Amino acid sequence: MIGANALFAVLLLPVSAAFLLALLPDYRTSAWINVATSFLTLLSAASLLVLERPEAGIYLHVDDLNIVFIVLNTFVGFTAAFFSASYIGHEIETGRVTPANLRFYHAMYQLMMFGMNLALVSNNIGLMWVAIELATLTTVLMVGLYRTHEALEAAWKYFILGSVGIALALFGTILVYVAAQPVLGEGMPAMVWTNLIGAADRFDPAMLNVAFVFLLVGYGTKVGLAPFHAWLPDAHAEGPTPISAVLSGLLLNVALYALLRFKLLIAANAAALAPGPLMIGLGLLSLVFAASMLYRRRDIKRLFAYSSIEHMGIIVFAFGMGGPLANFAGLLHMVMHSLTKSAIFFAVGNVTQIKGTQKLDRITGLTQSHPALGWGLVLAVLSIAGMPPSGVFMSEFLVVTTSFSRMPVLALILVFGLLLAFGALLLRLTGIAFGTPTGEDHPMTGSLVPLWLHLALVYLIGLAMPTPMVEWFQTVAAILG
Repeated sequence: MIGANALFAVLLLPVSAAFLLALLPDYRTSAWINVATSFLTLLSAASLLVLERPEAGIYLHVDDLNIVFIVLNTFVGFTAAFFSASYIGHEIETGRVTPANLRFYHAMYQLMMFGMNLALVSNNIGLMWVAIELATLTTVLMVGLYRTHEALEAAWKYFILGSVGIALALFGTILVYVAAQPVLGEGMPAMVWTNLIGAADRFDPAMLNVAFVFLLVGYGTKVGLAPFHAWLPDAHAEGPTPISAVLSGLLLNVALYALLRFKLLIAANAAALAPGPLMIGLGLLSLVFAASMLYRRRDIKRLFAYSSIEHMGIIVFAFGMGGPLANFAGLLHMVMHSLTKSAIFFAVGNVTQIKGTQKLDRITGLTQSHPALGWGLVLAVLSIAGMPPSGVFMSEFLVVTTSFSRMPVLALILVFGLLLAFGALLLRLTGIAFGTPTGEDHPMTGSLVPLWLHLALVYLIGLAMPTPMVEWFQTVAAILG
């Protein structure tokens, strides 16, 4: 019973706060209500780790797989809300946004968190699709918050490409329902995940094959996989930086979760085509493409947007390989990427406010002018580049060693992509962090606490991953097959 209450709290807290925040005119009060709600939602999610889990219903369920995503989602949601509370006041002072827009912003933030949480705990493939669409629409609205030509163009592109992707995912979902209907009957039973996975071996394999292609392209668009990634760099560059952190650290993971659920379903039918090779191919394409594009970026937020495409490619590649070790590596890399990339955007938010620009050639010498911020960004970029002793290094090492033992030729492509990205990030980091500071510096208003908290977690896990976490991830890796 208590576990059921915690599950409902994960959903009801953000949606209730969204309605409240839409009515409050004071953006300062709204900002801290946003933080408090996100913290309470995190506590509710974390309690699901220790409380007895509620039984699966036709709409909601909690299992070993989605609890990883739920806890990560609510944690980064809280730290991003905390950073946003200090960051967003500067945007008011500079006139980039109005108090009315900020009331809308905080309400949309909680509605977005509700959509993502609902997608993760859904036991109904139709409800999961609706929840992901809700999360997408709220982020579209927040990407256009600044109301500039570029921001509105980015929001429109995100809306159009996201709608195409989600429409393809809907068609794939319908095909799964059609395949399940002869076995499970008409209506709701043929849409319930726990029913589907138990009877998948009796579904029409040809129908499942076609369905997975649509699902991979549809949800792959949301994941940011090449060549379906075009919305992602613009959305990151033109939206508020806290939302860039949420997009990279959370929303991509929610779409990945949906993809993994359907991968399990297809894999449970021995007569269906193996989903792994398709995921491996798209993962490697995304990695190499994004790594090469890093050299051409002149905008700091676009630079790290392409880095997100690169890392989602690595994660999808690992899950495509499958097996206990590759799944463990993919899961670990997903968590480390979310923590590290959101930390990078927390730093970038402060950098862009200090320098008044996102242009890389006008951002130099941060370790001299702002040591705590500059060295924090250095550690975060070194982590995302895969340098030891960060958790990203550990996960990339596991992906590389596993691929060499199973697919040596593909492992060479993987290593090439990783080295290509490493060179680009190191090149850009040298200019940003070192040298003579340029331009006038504005006061720093954003908090550095979320940045250093994320970095502490990433490096502590890299140095000594806690045994309970290892056992937990091993259990989830076994579920993923």
